[in-house]
Amino acid sequence: MAKAVTKTQNQAVNKVFMYLSAIAAGALLVVGGLALWAHNFTSNMVKTELAAQKIYFPAKGSPALDPATYPDLQQYAGQLVDTPEKAKAYANEYIGEHLKQVANGKVYAEISTEARKDPENKELQEQKQTLFQGETLRGILLTSGYGFGTVGNIAGIAAYIAFAASGAMALLAVFFRTRI
Repeated sequence: MAKAVTKTQNQAVNKVFMYLSAIAAGALLVVGGLALWAHNFTSNMVKTELAAQKIYFPAKGSPALDPATYPDLQQYAGQLVDTPEKAKAYANEYIGEHLKQVANGKVYAEISTEARKDPENKELQEQKQTLFQGETLRGILLTSGYGFGTVGNIAGIAAYIAFAASGAMALLAVFFRTRI
């Protein structure tokens, strides 16, 4: 009699695990679908919005893209900034390099403080304006282009992991089903 109860208990446990595995497979499939949607949405949005700005790296051989000053940007010469990686490169390597030259490496906050103390100093006011505009564009490219695009790429990876885990849970459900 004890053996019959054990078999019944095993069947009940297998049934519970079968249902839990099937539910987990379904939930992971939904999560994977949502993550894939997020990946596609962000990838398309970043590409579309960046391309709409029509920001191009200077052409190869151009003095504006001197290999000595911009060695890491040569691979992007003449290309449209339309991917997260290009947005980061343009923001940090191209705009960032230009901003370092505006006020001998000082950043907007430093120049702004100096400009408030000396509002009649035309050079400080111009540096303040240039740094503000440059840092704003740089920040937008980094957050909206690179940051948002990177989150989208991570969502794509998460989608494939969720789909693989869903498949594993489905196989586990089949395994427990065969043991009932």
